[in-house]
Amino acid sequence: MAAESPIKPGGKKKQQKRKWLFVGIGGAVLLLIIIAVFSSKKTPPVFVSTEKVTVRTITQLVSATGKIYPQTEVKLAPEVSGEIVELPVKEGDAVKKGQLLFRINPEVSKAQVEQAAASLAAAKAQNLQAKAQLLLREDELRRAKELYKQKLISESDYITATTNAEVAKATYEASLFDIQRLESQLRQQRENLSRTTVYSPMNGHVTLLTSKLGERVVGTSMMTGTEVMRVADLTKMEVRIDVNENDIVSVKKGDTARITVDAYPNQKFTGIVYEIANTAKTTGAGTQEQVTNFEVKILIIDHQGKLRPGMSANADIETETATNVLTVPIQSVTVRNIDEGLSAQEIAEQREMKDMQSGDNTSSSAKSQALQARADREKLSRVVFIKEGDIVRMRKVETGIADNAYMHIKSGVKEGEEVVSGPYRAISRDLKDSTKVSVEIQMMKK
Repeated sequence: MAAESPIKPGGKKKQQKRKWLFVGIGGAVLLLIIIAVFSSKKTPPVFVSTEKVTVRTITQLVSATGKIYPQTEVKLAPEVSGEIVELPVKEGDAVKKGQLLFRINPEVSKAQVEQAAASLAAAKAQNLQAKAQLLLREDELRRAKELYKQKLISESDYITATTNAEVAKATYEASLFDIQRLESQLRQQRENLSRTTVYSPMNGHVTLLTSKLGERVVGTSMMTGTEVMRVADLTKMEVRIDVNENDIVSVKKGDTARITVDAYPNQKFTGIVYEIANTAKTTGAGTQEQVTNFEVKILIIDHQGKLRPGMSANADIETETATNVLTVPIQSVTVRNIDEGLSAQEIAEQREMKDMQSGDNTSSSAKSQALQARADREKLSRVVFIKEGDIVRMRKVETGIADNAYMHIKSGVKEGEEVVSGPYRAISRDLKDSTKVSVEIQMMKK
């Protein structure tokens, strides 16, 4: 039987140290795994940008595009037809009130005047003849009446004399009416003759000339004839814009407008709103692209003769100004259900999911869905997110007017507080009350 090998001194201690080393390493690895698991379950912060609540003066604007027009422009068309035999002006010429603009060949109108005058003269001659005949018949009637009283003529002879007198009187009266008719015709023909010559109705410029010398034009007093030219007063110019029905309620007569014209990109003109349409103009009726606008006319008061009809322009109408008020970036304000903290989009998605699950498409269900949607909208409030440390607090606010960049906050914030200003998805959907945030995006911009 072989003898057992003796254990070297200190060997047992080395084995124990090695054992505890392995245990320590295993424990450290296990601890790291636990830390990693718990770290992965933490919600990462939402990256945002912020801006301070600041006191500013802001002006609410209503913006729209349009065209430049003369405030007064007259379209000239002849009231008689014929050939243009005289055209002493050209496009762009300045004209004075009463100046000859064009003349239509008057020969036909002259002949009509002469014909009407001749007819009137003939009618007057017939009137004299009818008057003489009336006097003769009235004299015969008087003699017949005396003879009839003396029983010297029969009753039939007396009736015949009476009838002849009445016929003569009617013929005479008819001749008088005929004279009146022919006199009216003569005045009309003379008026037509005068209409062959067209004079400028005002001081201005010829802004459009569509006909040339020798061309034939159609004219009538009952409807619009051939447009020959336009005369406009270029000292008074206006811009006509179409304002959406949602914005028109803010626009008033007398509001100041800042106007930019594409032809003068580095210059702004000042205007005053002087006319607002009462009737809307609707385009795309019955479609998803339906738009309802109201025409607004703005008188430009400092154009200095630089503008021309038809130029494109943009007008910013200053509807209201708030001085020294608390403001935040306009994109900082969103809507939420205060009780549930849900955004309008999340509420709509939940409602659509419920509708899909119910599968009820009846009219009563559609009505209840509409009522529910309305109720959901009424629960929404305007809020901002205020950064406090590394989290944000959702705060209900009361808003006022807004310009293109900032919105007036009447209540709910204090000057100097840090409000979340972006990005849009974070403000409109991701952020909740107490959400952890990081402002690294803002630092990267700097």
